[in-house]
Amino acid sequence: MIKMINGNDVDLNLIEVKDVINVDLLQKFQDNFAESMDIASITVDINGNPVTKPSSYTDFCMKFTQSTKIGNDRCAKSHKRGGEEAARTGRPCVYTCHAGLVDFAAPIIVEGRQIGTILGGQILTSKQNESKYRQTANEIGVNEDGYVEAVNKIKITTEKSVNAAAEVLYVIANALSKIGYEELKIKNMSQVLSDNFNQISATMEELSASAVNVTNNQHTLSEEIINVKDVSMEINTILDSIKSIADQTKMLGLNASIEAARAGEAGRGFGVVAKEIGNLSQNSKETALKISNLTGKIQKSVDKTTESSTATLETTEQQSAAIEEVTANLQQVTELTDTLNRLVNSHK
Repeated sequence: MIKMINGNDVDLNLIEVKDVINVDLLQKFQDNFAESMDIASITVDINGNPVTKPSSYTDFCMKFTQSTKIGNDRCAKSHKRGGEEAARTGRPCVYTCHAGLVDFAAPIIVEGRQIGTILGGQILTSKQNESKYRQTANEIGVNEDGYVEAVNKIKITTEKSVNAAAEVLYVIANALSKIGYEELKIKNMSQVLSDNFNQISATMEELSASAVNVTNNQHTLSEEIINVKDVSMEINTILDSIKSIADQTKMLGLNASIEAARAGEAGRGFGVVAKEIGNLSQNSKETALKISNLTGKIQKSVDKTTESSTATLETTEQQSAAIEEVTANLQQVTELTDTLNRLVNSHK
């Protein structure tokens, strides 16, 4: 993936021709154009390195001019001058190469930055003097007669046709590069979206799992609260029994006091015991009442806690359902971004 700035914009400094134009498609178009127009062409990157294979190159150039180091170096300098002029103007540049042929350079530009050049030509606009080519042949070290024979096979066309050919290549190549650049940005943005949504989806799944745990814990808490309430009710039942026993004990102590009074001096000790029994029953009843009051408060608190727990449980269940719905929606959006990414890739 091409380096991006601010998560969205593609770094133009890293863009190459192959990043925005399908090289196979470019090669096919270049071959067909060169064959139909009888004009040689090749696409190079910003450093002059070939991106495509040469199309319809002439024997004059391939077998002779570029067959020696001197000739090849001269060709490189000519192409460089033409490419620099095209880069300066941002438009196709038609020029005459060192060997006397008419060539052109059409810049491939993305967002104002040149990323490559289509070089073409290897044609003539008029018949030239043979002596000039014989001189060039001697300078670069190739056979004079073969060189002259090769130049006589070069197509002669009008300057207007050369300019039109250069303009067509320029328009088509830059249209392809612009489309490819927009697709590249969409691809990168869809990838960023997909990564972000995947992260959000993973987070939502964690939240969903936590919500399920909270719901389960809330269910357990509700059950325990009910158990506490049941226990407090059992305590109240026991306290009722204690109060009943305390009342009976008090009555027993009262009867014992009456009998001790009847017995006179002989029943004095028994009277003391009867009094303590009465005190004990009274204390037991008072303690039972205090415990009963406390359990009553516990039950009220438990009731409020039960209400809160029920409300919380409903809320967590709603949250869990909402999280599941959001997760499902995020999954759908993620699938859409994946589909978008596949569409961009398949188009390229």
